[in-house]
Amino acid sequence: MAIPEISSLLPLAQAAPSGGGLAQFLPIILLFVGMWFLIIAPQRKRQKAHDQMLKALKTGDEIVTSGGIYGTITNVKDDCFVVRIADNTKIELGKGFVANKVPAKAAE
Repeated sequence: MAIPEISSLLPLAQAAPSGGGLAQFLPIILLFVGMWFLIIAPQRKRQKAHDQMLKALKTGDEIVTSGGIYGTITNVKDDCFVVRIADNTKIELGKGFVANKVPAKAAE
């Protein structure tokens, strides 16, 4: 049995001709577009809604913190809220730590 020469196998090992510059980057572009629509765009939408909710909060609104503490806003400052969490217990809470506003019907 004869062993074929390496030079005779070279035409078989050659790669298929490449499409072009855009064809090589198309999978990467499609991956980025998919990530945008599945992850980045919905997250930006949620962040805008959360920012609007924070701007709309006022004294008397009931909130839930990101730590799960329920309380009522007693004072609104520039960068924080004063929240009553129990009788005679008030805390200052950074605006970024407010998770949700408690709906009025659930508060009753």
